[in-house]
Amino acid sequence: MVLLVGLGNPGTEYANTRHNVGFMAVDEFVRRFSFTDFRKKGKGLLASGVIEGEKALILKPETYMNLSGEAVLAACSFYHLKPEQVIVFHDDMDLPVGKVKMKRGGGAGGHNGLKSIDSHIGPNYLRVRIGVGHPDDKAQVVNWVLGTFPKEDRAVIQDVLDKIGTYLPLLVQGQEQLFLNRLTQK
Repeated sequence: MVLLVGLGNPGTEYANTRHNVGFMAVDEFVRRFSFTDFRKKGKGLLASGVIEGEKALILKPETYMNLSGEAVLAACSFYHLKPEQVIVFHDDMDLPVGKVKMKRGGGAGGHNGLKSIDSHIGPNYLRVRIGVGHPDDKAQVVNWVLGTFPKEDRAVIQDVLDKIGTYLPLLVQGQEQLFLNRLTQK
């Protein structure tokens, strides 16, 4: 079993913000793979389904970004999952819009959602970093992540989310490098 976690903030006011690109990713998975509807479970919304024969759970924490680890820990504890079975999809300001990188473990890179998850389950989970770009002025970081994508970036983000969904079975099967290679093909 694998736990796919999309990071974001609950509520309609955050729905299309850069910080919610993780929620956008897992919403795509639910549609594409005919998962159950999200239902309240613990400290988040949970959907379940099967991807290429592998049972998968999708979690959208309802704890707000900075406390995401609480929801991830609750799901891991309830389903007896190890950090190695967790894949987190999140925004990354250090990457250009639509660029995707992955890593297992390591630091949180200043991302408060990852810091929270690290403090609750440790760092040994897979992180799928989805680029949302960076503001020119560091003082604008909060407004940037809580702002919506401009029109020209929306198509780029939708395209990358579609590709992530297309190749997600590779990731679920543990073929991380092949997943990343397919994402970056033209």
